[in-house]
Amino acid sequence: MMDLSRLCEERPIVQAPMAGGTTTPALVAAVSAAGGLGSLPAGYLTADALGARIDEVRGLGARTFAVNLFAPSSSRSPECDDALAAYRSVLAAVAHRLAVEVGPARYDDDDWDAKVDLLVEARVPVVSFTFGCPSEEVLTRLRTAGSATIVTVTTVAEARTAVARGADGVCAQGVEAGGHRATFDPEHADDRPLAELLPDVVRAVDVPVIAAGGIMDGADVAAALSSGAVAAQSGTAFLRCPESGAQPVHKAALTDPDFTETSLTCAFTGRPARGLTNRFILDHSDAPCAYPQVHHMTKPLRAAATRAADPEGMALWAGTGFRRARELPAGELVAVLREEAAGAGATL
Repeated sequence: MMDLSRLCEERPIVQAPMAGGTTTPALVAAVSAAGGLGSLPAGYLTADALGARIDEVRGLGARTFAVNLFAPSSSRSPECDDALAAYRSVLAAVAHRLAVEVGPARYDDDDWDAKVDLLVEARVPVVSFTFGCPSEEVLTRLRTAGSATIVTVTTVAEARTAVARGADGVCAQGVEAGGHRATFDPEHADDRPLAELLPDVVRAVDVPVIAAGGIMDGADVAAALSSGAVAAQSGTAFLRCPESGAQPVHKAALTDPDFTETSLTCAFTGRPARGLTNRFILDHSDAPCAYPQVHHMTKPLRAAATRAADPEGMALWAGTGFRRARELPAGELVAVLREEAAGAGATL
């Protein structure tokens, strides 16, 4: 099995898995080739599509990389149905303006079982999880296949649950992180800055801890390592790389003076996620916490906004440090982060 501690010692820069097309196989391969750990997102893909992307990453020469899965959600209560019906009425006016229909409030498990089976067969070096912790059985199957497992956590209690079920490591995600919060139960979240969360998680568990949230430069990497992390993960730092699949409008918004802050919102997907504060977020602050139903409902609206190149209607996921994102090739960015971290006192 992959030795996670040794892997992170060799590859202390981790590129976060950004689903929805932002993380491309080219980005994963470029990061891994530069001595980082590229992470391929499985979210929103079928098992067949994921298999094709794993093959593409390997075809680009990458051998050491991670694949990230969304753990299935459980938001299917009657109260949830009522909230979704109310939100559909709110979204209908936006959809009419965009000449589309609100999508179905569909629940699915993101092809969970088929993806787990695929990864057992594919034997990728690292498999990580977001939105919850899989069962001990799933973690054991992957470990037996040779994969190290990482569970993304936002509290000490979540970290302890992950370790108790057999995770080889955890990724402590501070509230500064862009994109989805990894919270197991978003209705009872305890969002804390990375600087507070990380030391507590490191003290609470005896497995390698990766730090995530607001990490944009080498000084941030050095700070995370000095607090006990074995590696530092960032997604926002890689958004402007040419290998990134982020939409041109999304990349441009990161430097647009009209976008000055980020917000946590359930408006786009029904799970708390951090993005650039735009009109859609401000207009739908009461969106229900119901994933993936809200994701499917807003999908046609988001697609229409993207076609119209309208940043006010798109999910512009980004962390709090988005202004420090640099337009560099991914491999060069990994090298710069390592150099800066070493200059800030980190031993890499």
